[in-house]
Amino acid sequence: MELSKVTLEIFSKLEQKWLSHCETANKTRVLSIDGGGTTAIVAGASLIHLEDQICLKFGDSNARIVDFFDIVAGTGIGAILASMLVADDGCGRPLFSAREAVAFVAENNSEIFKVKTAGFLRRRRILSGKSMDKVLKEAFRREDGTILTLRDTCKPLLVPCFDLRSSAPFVFSRADALESPSFNFELWKVCRATSATPSVFKPFNLTSTDGKTSCTAIDGGLVMNNPTAAAVTHVLHNKRDFPLVNSVEDLLVLSLGNGPLSGSPPRVRKVRHNGECSTSSIVDIVLDGVSETVDQMLGNAFCWNRADYVRIQANGLNSDGTVGPREADEVLHERGVQSLPFGGKRLLTETNGQRIEGFVKRLVASGKSSLPPSPCKDSTISHLANGR
Repeated sequence: MELSKVTLEIFSKLEQKWLSHCETANKTRVLSIDGGGTTAIVAGASLIHLEDQICLKFGDSNARIVDFFDIVAGTGIGAILASMLVADDGCGRPLFSAREAVAFVAENNSEIFKVKTAGFLRRRRILSGKSMDKVLKEAFRREDGTILTLRDTCKPLLVPCFDLRSSAPFVFSRADALESPSFNFELWKVCRATSATPSVFKPFNLTSTDGKTSCTAIDGGLVMNNPTAAAVTHVLHNKRDFPLVNSVEDLLVLSLGNGPLSGSPPRVRKVRHNGECSTSSIVDIVLDGVSETVDQMLGNAFCWNRADYVRIQANGLNSDGTVGPREADEVLHERGVQSLPFGGKRLLTETNGQRIEGFVKRLVASGKSSLPPSPCKDSTISHLANGR
């Protein structure tokens, strides 16, 4: 083994040992889930493993992901999973466990992304918006019939889309919803908005609960397929909810990818016989590039405390170095990849599953999140009424 490789391994072990003794109780924990694709195999497998490890290491089978995170962000199908994880059941607990949320998306996948034909001679394949609407309404409705909104979440939630009316990104957030009903939207509509991919869905029109704010939304993945940077920026500037956060040194971030959109390892791209990239592959490359750029930026921001930022992404390499398919089980056995400062990546000896397990150790060591859940609507209304 080369001397430089031995030195790197020694310093890596020393770094991990030192970090295990670091105080993490005051760090704000951020969970971010990428958009991309329709199956969410990478994020789904990661979320189930994450929650299973939390239950195991915390010693409580009823522990949930939101108990140990202060804010959750998601785009596209990642936003559907994120919203399900933080949706309040009416008693201050999440409506879905990670396993239940992933199972719901898997079982209803054919209805969420139901194919129909359109256009001349009905040759164009698009997805049914009505079918997706029906499934999302079912997911974000309590047993008593209550339709959940951004306010009805156990923890802060961030979901991006692109608004055609303003020609700018629009980020749905619980913080804004609590400030004003003009920024409070029904959760199913928020998920529908961030999933409205232009090539297969029509733009989705939605209005706030008080009818004062409207948005014509398309897929949030076009601008923030990896919403981690948006979540970090939100935490750094939201002093009302996160008064003790002054820099990235106060953060603990877990970012879950959903695999390259092209469906193959990043180094393999489809090209035509003449050597040119196809139009579809160019779109995939652009969207993958957005996610990878965000990862690179955050890798630079956390270069002095790398263990505080963990990115889980499929790369096609199993722990033995062979190339394998990205099925649910294989994802956790792939070797992790870490962005290096100022460009490039390195292949880690740890698998994605092991990296999640190491992250959970720090989560459990720091204890449950101290951030309070959203206030009850009734108590908020009565408080304002009594104050008049």
